[in-house]
Amino acid sequence: MKLSVSEISRLTGVSVRTLHYYDEINLLKPSFVDKHNGYRFYDEKSLERLQQILFYRELDFTLKTILQIITSPNYNKKEALSQQKHLLTLKKKRLEKLIEALDNGLKGEYTMKFNEFRNSEYEEAREKYAQEASKKWGNTDAYKESIKKTASYSKEKWNEVNKEMDNIMGEFSECMKAGTASSDSQAQFLVEKWQKFITANYYECTKEILAGLGQMYVADESFKKNIDKHSDGTAEFMSEAIKVYCG
Repeated sequence: MKLSVSEISRLTGVSVRTLHYYDEINLLKPSFVDKHNGYRFYDEKSLERLQQILFYRELDFTLKTILQIITSPNYNKKEALSQQKHLLTLKKKRLEKLIEALDNGLKGEYTMKFNEFRNSEYEEAREKYAQEASKKWGNTDAYKESIKKTASYSKEKWNEVNKEMDNIMGEFSECMKAGTASSDSQAQFLVEKWQKFITANYYECTKEILAGLGQMYVADESFKKNIDKHSDGTAEFMSEAIKVYCG
């Protein structure tokens, strides 16, 4: 499956502008970007991730919190879906009570009770889940530093950062295609360059953090596909080079 931004927009109801913004803040990256015209394309994994984002939006989570949760290396999709179902069920129960109150009103059965308008159970459950998810999946010093540093980034700054990121990954790709070993000095230079890029634009990327990222680049399908858009095997090569560098 390969769908364009406009096709994704028509399918999901999410505007093209919003999809572009999700790309800019690294919430939802396209699976493939045409090098000739810059068109973004999405696959089934992209749609699956977008669905998770929309569930969180339906539950009134901020984009900042959603990004924190679903980009964490420890993110558990099955557990997240279970919690989302619980929260939506609470929301549904409240709406059913409101509809029942409206039906009674249409019948002329007015009461002075306002329990139907109370939303404390849902709000408390949502807040509790947000805190637990943040603590479990993304409440790290590195993430906090990243949020603080990128908060003031303009659209132009995000474009600049994303372009530099793609350029470095492209260099990894070219290095791999040239037959260079992951332990070679050229590959190791690129790992150092990548580490400095993360530190300059997001958070202090220690070797411990970098090692974890290297594992995630091949373990997480969305990350792997985004890196491999330069050429198949780039994510694996990058991960191996990082492993050598941090070893």
